[in-house]
Amino acid sequence: MASVAVLASGVGSNLQVLLDDPDIGSQVALVVSDRPEAPALERARGKGVKTVVLEPSGFENRASYDAALAALLEEEGTEIVVLAGFMRILGPEFVRPFAGRILNLHPALLPSFPGAHGIADALGWGVKVTGVTVHFVDEEVDHGPIIFQEAVPVLEGDMEDTLAERIHELEHRLLPAAVRAQAEGRLRIDGRIVHVKEEGTK
Repeated sequence: MASVAVLASGVGSNLQVLLDDPDIGSQVALVVSDRPEAPALERARGKGVKTVVLEPSGFENRASYDAALAALLEEEGTEIVVLAGFMRILGPEFVRPFAGRILNLHPALLPSFPGAHGIADALGWGVKVTGVTVHFVDEEVDHGPIIFQEAVPVLEGDMEDTLAERIHELEHRLLPAAVRAQAEGRLRIDGRIVHVKEEGTK
């Protein structure tokens, strides 16, 4: 079993899906937030998962924060890192020690609409199709190799909340599938291509 750490800044609905998953829930050993008031922390505590708050205000700069976060996860024996609504950009000091082991969820079809407002940006551009991407994290924002990606149609009259609801439904399916595949050793990165073996194979 792999030791999973989840980083979350907000409500934590994707964290909850991981905690409730029969295969993944027992592997989530740590939840870290940059916000002490994040509801995600209570979700973790409700499942008996260790929580840590690491506030940016206690650090001189982003690099020192990232280094402290990496040290914390290394001390905890973390093997897989999942970004589930973690609203900080992570720099090289964090990414390098966990290269090939950090998974992120993005509410758009990357490389389209990177950044913090993927749903609103897709609507504003007038696209007819958007979607969800689960990808490995590298040292650029929303740039790493794509693990899973599925489309969500943009319907006539969609507002941000209605589109977000359908996107979140898909997120709740794709993220556990990606974490499970990583934990089972079924993902192999070849440049920008991620090869995914079927369940039951390694």
